[in-house]
Amino acid sequence: MNREPVIRSFRDLEVWNVSIDLSVAIYDFTRPFPADELYGLRSQLRRCGVSIPSNIAEGRGRRSRGEFLHFLGIARGSNNEVQTQLEIARRLEYGSEPDRLKCLTLSTQVAKMLTSLINVLSPPKP
Repeated sequence: MNREPVIRSFRDLEVWNVSIDLSVAIYDFTRPFPADELYGLRSQLRRCGVSIPSNIAEGRGRRSRGEFLHFLGIARGSNNEVQTQLEIARRLEYGSEPDRLKCLTLSTQVAKMLTSLINVLSPPKP
């Protein structure tokens, strides 16, 4: 008998768990940024990173599939922002390259997972 896992909470979603790992990795990556980036790229990157699992959780707590899809779309947009800001950090030579690559790898994984979840939840196109 093949049963699908029961998702009772946003905590049961693998994409939420991986996006939490991404948020923590972003904090580690941005820790050594220059002091003048305290309210610049460091802050922006951290806020976008935290936004991903936060929107997944908020959407999962909503009443309808459509609302969940809306928040998954916001999470996907925040993930795109993370990837953009990681590239800016690379060009500015901020943070360590291994830490940046870890963030990028996790972000790419989150992107694939979000896209898959959105596709599964989206109504079929006529």
